[in-house]
Amino acid sequence: MNGTKLRIRNMYTGPGGGAYTGPGGGMYTGPDGGAYTGPGGGMYTGPDGGAYTGPGGGMYTGPDGGAYTGPGGGLYTGPGGGLYTGPGGGLYTGPGGGMYTGPDSNPYMAIHPPWPLFAIELRKMRMVKEAEIIEKALRSIGWDI
Repeated sequence: MNGTKLRIRNMYTGPGGGAYTGPGGGMYTGPDGGAYTGPGGGMYTGPDGGAYTGPGGGMYTGPDGGAYTGPGGGLYTGPGGGLYTGPGGGLYTGPGGGMYTGPDSNPYMAIHPPWPLFAIELRKMRMVKEAEIIEKALRSIGWDI
């Protein structure tokens, strides 16, 4: 993965966090934001975008893709995967995890869109089981989704 695709995807609401709505945040809709639909954005559907369905994209279902269910994928349930609940995993609520809500010097990073938006996109792709897992995790940290 190239560095331009990486965005903070934890659920911290402070500056730089995955749930932050200001510049540089995962839910920011402006340039370089996780919710931005233009080039470089987390919701961009073109190459290198978080919502890109092609190779290496955040919504790609093949190897290394954000929606891949195998090892190294954004929807993998094993160690290091996006749906892993253990340390370093996307659904881990402790430091370094994707569902961590506090400030973190080494935050969880992923190529897919921010968690709430990722669940919506997965439902569009009919990956309902995976979307439900993410939604349940979001509810467990207080998000009403």
